[in-house]
Amino acid sequence: MSGGFPIDLILFGMVAAFLVLRLRGVLGRRQGFERPPQEQPVPASGVPPVRDADPTTTLHGGSGSRQILPTSNSVPGQALEEIRRADPAFDPRAFLAGAEGAFGMIIAAFAAGDRATLRSLLSDDTYAGFEQAIAAREAAGEQQRTDLKTIHEMSVESAFLRGSIADITVRIVSDQVNLTTNAQGEVVSGNEAVTELTDIWTFQRDLRSGDPTWKLVATQSA
Repeated sequence: MSGGFPIDLILFGMVAAFLVLRLRGVLGRRQGFERPPQEQPVPASGVPPVRDADPTTTLHGGSGSRQILPTSNSVPGQALEEIRRADPAFDPRAFLAGAEGAFGMIIAAFAAGDRATLRSLLSDDTYAGFEQAIAAREAAGEQQRTDLKTIHEMSVESAFLRGSIADITVRIVSDQVNLTTNAQGEVVSGNEAVTELTDIWTFQRDLRSGDPTWKLVATQSA
């Protein structure tokens, strides 16, 4: 997310993905209805799992989700400030808002097998994994249904700037219904139950690029 941010976010390469129960190793793992423990996640793509003991800044997104940014004196907060200095148009609050919007776009696109949308939002490697899962589902004559009910929390877990390459890792807690049906319309995985899922997604952008898109480069479960 970035320059002219709110608009650019719609195109966001950030912004993510659900391989349902059978694909949870790629996008997320079912946590039941209990809130997951607040332990340190292990972000992917080499982004260090840094979380300070400092309190965080809590905001509320337009959807009512709880948005959490690290304080300016924490290690992740300082990294976000480095990114802002490298790209004055960068706004961490807008970034989280965009990540939330992209999250819904990506999981909907994955369920629908919308490769064009996914291609514009994911890195090459991440897209390859999603495309493989879609192709396997199509070959089996299966269809996926994903209903995003609500997003409870969006929080910046870590951030890192290496040269001009910025990585931001976000924890996303949401309620969803995920199920897969076969060619006969029978449920082969998942169910109608609303389940809380926690995902850790890492977005990346070359700040020197004229492309404002933050690409989703890694996903894992908390």
